[in-house]
Amino acid sequence: MRPLILCVDDESDITTLIRFHLLTLGCDVIAAASGREALQRIAETKPDLVLLDLMLPDIDGFGVCEILRRSPATATLPIVILSAWTTADAKAIGFELGVLAYLTKPFSPKELVDRVRRFLAPRLADA
Repeated sequence: MRPLILCVDDESDITTLIRFHLLTLGCDVIAAASGREALQRIAETKPDLVLLDLMLPDIDGFGVCEILRRSPATATLPIVILSAWTTADAKAIGFELGVLAYLTKPFSPKELVDRVRRFLAPRLADA
């Protein structure tokens, strides 16, 4: 079964770009445009990895991370932040919340694909 990635971003062009590159890697990609929608999609689909923007219209990415980390069902869900916030404080908070990586926008699609490949290597080998 192909790995499932949830891309959480309120900018559809970013989601489209990510979907294009990760489909070629062998992943299925679903999208959410808000924090609440992300939490709902995670509960419904149980993705293998979440790509999470921080600036979302309702619950910001940090809030989504906090909610996910408090639940035993999602406490270890792999999360990669993709954000325009470049401050050291934002990155530190992300890592304190247990994210695997913090990529700043604009990001290199190659770097994103390389990170996803590394994080999901066992799943991609089985796909």
